[in-house]
Amino acid sequence: MPTYRSRSPKSRWRGATLTAVVAAVFALLMTMTGAATAASSPSGARIQPGEAYMGAGTRAHQGGAPGDTAGVITPLSQTDGVQGIDVSHWQGSINWTAVRNFGIQFAWIKATEGTSYKDSAFNANYLNAYNAGVIRGAYHFARPDISSGATQANYFASNGGAWSRDNLTLPGVLDIEYNPYGATCYGLSTSAMRTWITDFYNTYKARTTRDAVIYSTANWWNTCTGSWTGMATKSPLFVAHYTTATSPTIPAGWPTWTVWQYTSTGSVSGVAGNVDRDKFNGTRDRLLALANNTP
Repeated sequence: MPTYRSRSPKSRWRGATLTAVVAAVFALLMTMTGAATAASSPSGARIQPGEAYMGAGTRAHQGGAPGDTAGVITPLSQTDGVQGIDVSHWQGSINWTAVRNFGIQFAWIKATEGTSYKDSAFNANYLNAYNAGVIRGAYHFARPDISSGATQANYFASNGGAWSRDNLTLPGVLDIEYNPYGATCYGLSTSAMRTWITDFYNTYKARTTRDAVIYSTANWWNTCTGSWTGMATKSPLFVAHYTTATSPTIPAGWPTWTVWQYTSTGSVSGVAGNVDRDKFNGTRDRLLALANNTP
């Protein structure tokens, strides 16, 4: 019977070293290609294409995921003023009358993602929020890796992103942020990303007459568009920043923010579990001016 000898301590050390080197190289390559941390649903499960929500990638980068108190921000400077929320099917059935009675004045509701996904709760949320007197709008979760900006703007406008001057409808939001499914910048160069956003904006405006609101973070925008200032005079800024500071860090170009998503783990009557809390930078009259496209 042959005799098998175990490897010497020196051989085992070399094997362990090689494994560590391979792991380090892999981690470096992931960083260089901009691979994103896997995003999870509000319940903690890894999300699948079509299931992304406003801030899905932001949570993976800034904290505020389930069990992470980094998303809990409650200073008076953030929770006073004109308050809102953003929701998708992950919040389940929402009692919009209770939401309005709680003091929430506006909401953005997920309508679409990419070119083939419509949020399963959109129709109910959009109608019920309106009936409860909540000033609401729709948002589109951008997927620059699968089609052009123009294609996605048309899909959005045809599936919930339309606008009407009825005193309760906000312009649509382009939710463009960390990719929750892969490479942070969706595999696009900064110039290609600028083109994608421009095409979305131009198409959406042609379809609705409105400037699309842009939701993003300072870090993602500055990284993936090269600190582009080209949208600052066109689109209102909906910035995500979970911080104890009294104001958010904003992307290059914009002089100020219009809406601030200041926590991913808020609590609101009528909504089960955590919900994003947002603040409008102005009075209710200015919010209505945004909704009605008036000076």
